[in-house]
Amino acid sequence: MSYQTKIYKDRGGDRMVLASGGELEVQDGATITANGTQAESIADVPTSGAATMADNATAINSILAALRGIGVIAAS
Repeated sequence: MSYQTKIYKDRGGDRMVLASGGELEVQDGATITANGTQAESIADVPTSGAATMADNATAINSILAALRGIGVIAAS
């Protein structure tokens, strides 16, 4: 009987793989960084009646930029 781990480094060790059923848990106090830098803090999306579509678009675009910056989503 063999066991295959669901989280492993690729041959050569330059990529970490989370296979189907694997889970990455980021515990309290841990951070996710890109080249040692954590993404900037992003202000909450306005929820009051004074919030405009432009305010919401700015907040959403900041979130997308942060995700792109750490490689979670591809750059457009």
